[in-house]
This record gives sequence, C-alpha cells and structure tokens, in this order.
Amino acid sequence: MNRFFLLLLLFGTTLLASNILSYNIYDRTDRVDVMLTFDTPYHGKILKSRFKSKIVVKLYDAKIESSKIKHLSSHILKSISINPMDGYTQIVASVPTDDIMLKASRTADAYGLRLRFVKKSALQTASQIKQQAFESVSTSKQFPNLPTKQGSDISTSYYIVVTLLIIAVIVMLILKRKITNPNHQKNWLFKGGVPKAPKMKNTGAAASKDEVSIRFQKRLDERNSVVMLDFMEHSYLLLLGEHNNILLEKFHDDVPTTQSEFETMLSTKNSELEQFLKVEQTPSSKTQEVEDLLRTFSQKASNIPD
Repeated sequence: MNRFFLLLLLFGTTLLASNILSYNIYDRTDRVDVMLTFDTPYHGKILKSRFKSKIVVKLYDAKIESSKIKHLSSHILKSISINPMDGYTQIVASVPTDDIMLKASRTADAYGLRLRFVKKSALQTASQIKQQAFESVSTSKQFPNLPTKQGSDISTSYYIVVTLLIIAVIVMLILKRKITNPNHQKNWLFKGGVPKAPKMKNTGAAASKDEVSIRFQKRLDERNSVVMLDFMEHSYLLLLGEHNNILLEKFHDDVPTTQSEFETMLSTKNSELEQFLKVEQTPSSKTQEVEDLLRTFSQKASNIPD
C-alpha cells in the first residue's frame, strides 16, 4: 500500500514537471547565451554551483529526454552538457577561466530560460554604464532649466537674425523717403524745394493773391524744367535748373490757359531755352563765360515790364 502511494506521488510529480523541448546557443564576442524552451511555463527552483573550471546548474521539476553535449570554440565557454537526473535536469558548463560568471533569467511568459555566460569585467563595465546613465537622468531631473551650450548658440543666432532684420527695415525706410522726395535740394524761390502742382481747373484761372501755384510746367531734361507760376495778379515764366533759376517773362494779360497754348509759347523761346541749357552744362573751368551768360539773363529779366 505504501509503495502504491509512493508510485502515485512520483507519477504526479512527473506530470507536473516541464519538458525541455529545445536549446539554442548564441556565441557572441562578449558573452554566450544558452536559451532553453519548455512545453509549459517553468517555475521550478534553480540552483547554481561552481567547481574550479565548471559551472553546474540544477533545474528542478524540469525534464529532458536524453543527454545533450555541445563543444564551442569560444573564449568564454568551452563546452556545455545537459543531462536528465532523478527529479531535475543538470547542466554542466566548462569555462576557460574563473572570470566567467553565469546569470539565469526567465522570459516574461516563463516558457523560456536564458543562461548567460559573461566575463566579470564586462559585467562590471555594463553596470558602471547603467549607473552613469541613471546619475545623468537624475541630474537632468534635478536641474531641468539649466541652459546648455547648444541652446545658447541658438539664442545668439536668433538675436543676430532679428538685429539684421531691424537694420534692413531702417535702410529700406531711408531709401523710400529719399525716393519719394526727389526734390530735396533747396530752391531760391521756394523754401524746402519746388512745390507740387496743386489741382488746377481747366479754365486756367489765376491763383489767389496770397498763394503761389504752378499753372503749367514742362521738363526739358532730367535736371531742368520750365514752369509758369501764378502769384498775386501776375504770372511768371521760370527756368529751373540744378544750379541756376532764371526769370524769363512776366505776364499780366494774355496768360496761356491750356497746355497747348503753353507749349506754343515755349516754342517761340527755343533760343533762350537752348542758351540756358548750355549754361547749365558748361564745365566749371569756363566760369567767366557762365557768369556773362547769367548776367545777360538777369538784365533781360530786370527789363520785363510790370
């Protein structure tokens, strides 16, 4: 009867044990991994022991059908054997030096078991790297707002770009002001330059007594123009140049009222206009000739009747 219970107990233990279906060896430069695969999740006890150049692992409640042995040409693991024993499976690994260590770990679903053989020096190096990474993360959490060199470089570049944009806008505004005010040179007749022509009626009526207005104007070239002004009760025909301004004629009656009449009147004064342009284009070396021509214009203007 007692024998029957013992046999039944052994049979139940055998049914509860996990079978080793396969094993795979992965030989790498810094480690050797032995992967065991079970038919059911393995939760048995694992015992490790060392005898000089051998590492022995006992897997309780694990079975294998037959013994397995594998020889390797590795500097970490020479050979490994897996043998079925009574109530457990024994794994014997032959290592070349005492510097080799074993780490055993199950997979998440417990269907696999990894036996990793690695050198102590490599294990310590990996541990130091992890520790340094942990300290770096801890430091960044404690001081999250400390500026870095990269951020400083980005900030400097940003300020440089903004400064250049501001300078460009200022230069554009200055150029725009100069372009929109081309008549920036002062004139003897008008303070601040030649005034813009006001809106005129087609009747050609004279301006009010206390205002100066442009009745007609015509550009002779890029730097010279002829203008008819209305002031008080008279109209004046002027030649405006870059360096000189000449009064050609004074009108009280018979004032042109249309642009065509104005241009017809100018056609009768071609000789004076050409002479004026010669004065404007005369080189500075011929100063005496210029003064004589200007004096002639002045005398003629002074003899214009009121």
